Amino acid sequence: MHIDRCYFCSGPCYPGHGTMFVRNDSKTFRFCRSKCHKNFKMKRNPRKVRWTKAFRKASGKEMVIDSTFEFEKRRNVPVRYDRNLMATTVKAMKRVREIRAKRERVFYKNRMSGNYEKEKADDIRVVNQNIELAPLEAKKRFQAAKVEEEKVETMEMDE
Repeated sequence: MHIDRCYFCSGPCYPGHGTMFVRNDSKTFRFCRSKCHKNFKMKRNPRKVRWTKAFRKASGKEMVIDSTFEFEKRRNVPVRYDRNLMATTVKAMKRVREIRAKRERVFYKNRMSGNYEKEKADDIRVVNQNIELAPLEAKKRFQAAKVEEEKVETMEMDE
């Protein structure tokens, strides 16, 4: 069974699913669903549509350069069937999948590493803007924490 890639979103096109558009010059475009086909007909650029893989890769949200991608490339070299070769190939495919998953987790962790401080600053800003909505005890705790931070800052400046 051959699983094609959607021309627009790069998702999988399973046999019997999606649509195929054939242009007058015999170039074929496979689409996984009508959403991709409609966006293609509207002449949208997949790199500017946020839900496509092309956008995610162009904006640095997914890995672009990695040696595990070399294994996924198509090779048009016929190979004589060999049972041992097939067994080692299947083992290698599983191992490459594990390695890629591990590298993607590390990539995601590195990409999200600076977000904690930014999110915390945004949360503090929202609380400061809407302090009148907070319960009385929370206001007192927030004011006490603010006074404590000021004390620490003054102590650091004195040193």
